[in-house]
Amino acid sequence: MSVVESFDVVIIGGGQAALAASYYLRRTGLSYVILDNGTQAGGAWVHGWDSLHLFSPASYSSLPGWPMPDTAEGSYPTREEVLSYLRRYEERYALPIRRPVTVERVERTDDDHLKIHTQSGDFLGRAVIGATGTWSSPFTPDYPGRDVFTGTQVHSSHYWDATPFTGQRVLVVGGGNSGAQILAEVSLQANATWVTQDDPAFLPDDVDGRVLFERATARVLSQGDAAPIGGFGEIVMVPPVRAARERGALHAVRPFVRMTPTGVVWPDGREEAIDAIIWCTGFRPALRAFASLDVIEPDGLIRVNGQQAIKEPRLWLLGYGAWCGSASATLLGVGRVARSMIPQLVDWLAVPAQDTRPSEP
Repeated sequence: MSVVESFDVVIIGGGQAALAASYYLRRTGLSYVILDNGTQAGGAWVHGWDSLHLFSPASYSSLPGWPMPDTAEGSYPTREEVLSYLRRYEERYALPIRRPVTVERVERTDDDHLKIHTQSGDFLGRAVIGATGTWSSPFTPDYPGRDVFTGTQVHSSHYWDATPFTGQRVLVVGGGNSGAQILAEVSLQANATWVTQDDPAFLPDDVDGRVLFERATARVLSQGDAAPIGGFGEIVMVPPVRAARERGALHAVRPFVRMTPTGVVWPDGREEAIDAIIWCTGFRPALRAFASLDVIEPDGLIRVNGQQAIKEPRLWLLGYGAWCGSASATLLGVGRVARSMIPQLVDWLAVPAQDTRPSEP
């Protein structure tokens, strides 16, 4: 029989949210472990496209305790610089990370623990922090005809660079920062069209992701549970996007109405042949490991009081977006949420189990 390891807290996921939570947990005296299904440090950043840039400067993109070093390319860190920072952050604080460990499911036990089943053995936790992020759950809209299109379809989560699209007729679908950055790159190699639901909203050249972070924080603080769950809706003019604007490549058109085997049909009925579609259409929370707890609602989210799951108070959520903490999907924002969450978790663990059920917010 395999040995079951027991901890006060088990963190599932090894990206920036897990690191932020770990920074504060290491000061508490609680035993904890981080289970990461990746093979290296960096979480979702490992899978970003080669030319990906943060849209905040290094000084505004840091995890707790150790600022991100100034970057070689100026104010916007590259993917490689972020990966280097996250790797050194793990090493600096000697965080207790096990990898690769894939969590299959989390279940309740007969005592006061949750049992985490993995392909590497089972773990017990008095509490579990879900920090699985969104990268493994990409969202692609269900357009009519999408299943019959014979061209290339790739989600931004699996886009690396523009080389495979050289000389092709390409649609880049999605009006966020990823859509803008990928369109900027692909338009250098291909005949690319940007497809967005509405006209893209660009921030002024001298405004970066710090403004988005503060706007998101203020919105959540002022609106509480009424604050929207979605993204910020503004595009930061990082250098590649500015360059695309200068050459006139940032023009966007409204969505097509359906797909055909060889292309798309536009609202005016015109058919157009297309070689490839790059879906920059976002992600959904990767919560499959918690499905056995019966806590996932029809909308795909877990209802929380702060960061604590209402239907299972031993489960805490961090880093998925505004629904579980203001700007918690950002490097800086997740640290702020973790700083307030971990003391609450510690206090909760100190209370006898029969007295710990949270009330509805």
